[in-house]
Amino acid sequence: MANIERIAESVDSLKQHFEEHRYICSDQIATAVYLAFHLRKPILIEGPPGVGKTELAKTTSEMFALPLIRLQCYEGLDEAKAIYEWKYGKQLLYTQVLKEALDEVLAGAKGFAQSVQRLHEFGDIFFSEEFLEPRPLLKALREDDGCVLLIDEIDKADHEFESLLLEILSDFQISIPEIGTVKASKEPPMVFLTSNNTREISDALKRRCLHLYIPFPDVDLEQRIIHARVPEVSEELRRQLVQFIHELRDLDLKKVPAISETIDWARTLLLLHTETLEPQLVKDTLNVILKFQEDIENVESELNSITAKIRKA
Repeated sequence: MANIERIAESVDSLKQHFEEHRYICSDQIATAVYLAFHLRKPILIEGPPGVGKTELAKTTSEMFALPLIRLQCYEGLDEAKAIYEWKYGKQLLYTQVLKEALDEVLAGAKGFAQSVQRLHEFGDIFFSEEFLEPRPLLKALREDDGCVLLIDEIDKADHEFESLLLEILSDFQISIPEIGTVKASKEPPMVFLTSNNTREISDALKRRCLHLYIPFPDVDLEQRIIHARVPEVSEELRRQLVQFIHELRDLDLKKVPAISETIDWARTLLLLHTETLEPQLVKDTLNVILKFQEDIENVESELNSITAKIRKA
């Protein structure tokens, strides 16, 4: 914990350590993580896909040397998959094994009411910690030394699931009807929620979180990101490929390339021993950065002019 406190002693310290872990971030991002750590507040990170929202949580986990517990959201996600469920198979097995002990349990019981009471006490055993199967949210609360909890793509889950999160986001605790309230261990988890803005997040959830929006980076920042992630790429090729990506983002495409595509393309060009962007080479590798055939066809008609413009810059 002392090491974590040292890393998070200032915004500049956090930013420096992020860079050492090859995550190049803005002052705004470093400040949000600094506040989340010291205020014990979750961060809701919004922005277009592929700008580093999930990677921020992963890098924080690596930087702080804390376990990463990830909950991938999807439509229909419920508490059985996110919080806990009972080990029904084990309960059934124990029930079959203990059937022979039923007479012993009911021995001496007088009347129906007393028999039911005995059975009730017997049944409570099956809804104890022994038969509880923790899911990501409950696991995160039980980490004694803390962890990074990533609730990824919360906008894909239903509004009803957001309501299940409110207790853990505000009080770092979960209520289990059969057991009671489970509170965080010594250190509460650092919670990151990500959203690609496919739907509006509820006000109740937003109130419990710090808000961080990560946009596409400017040219200089993206070049620094590529240099950190793919340092073997030459300075000139790095300049050209990043400039090309930014030209594409100004076009009317169904899905513009994100930072993740820029990194993949840099690795592709390196693998192909590329020194400068040539129209034919770009055409052959457009499928790395564009995910729709319609976009690829639209860009192909502009390739010569875009590459010529980049080489002259």
